[in-house]
Amino acid sequence: AVPSAAFSATASLLDELDKKFLCVLRDGRKLIGYLRSVDQFANLVLQDTIERIYVGNEYGDIPRGIYIIRGENVVLLGELDPMDDQSNHLSEVNVEVILEKQQLELEQKAKLEQERTQLLLSQGYQPEPPDEMHG
Repeated sequence: AVPSAAFSATASLLDELDKKFLCVLRDGRKLIGYLRSVDQFANLVLQDTIERIYVGNEYGDIPRGIYIIRGENVVLLGELDPMDDQSNHLSEVNVEVILEKQQLELEQKAKLEQERTQLLLSQGYQPEPPDEMHG
């Protein structure tokens, strides 16, 4: 059974249909699209969806079309003001450029994590096993 508080919060989203939203997913992806449907489990349907990737002061948008999101994967959902362009201090770059920069950023993070683990091992600490959700 769905708790009544969760149901009323989800039901209040019905008043927000056809508005533009930013949805941050558990895996870190950021989706922007028009909310078209929501159910009692907070599953969402976004239309005209883009996946926005940020690296430093740059961003790139990947068109995704209609996107169905399982409610348990939503970390944050917020309405975007259509009159306020939040990206005015950022530079938009094409998809290939932002994907390449994202890959470099991920490789740098992995290298730093590997160095950190080696340092901890050299001092006798045992690293924690990777978290399945964020691994």
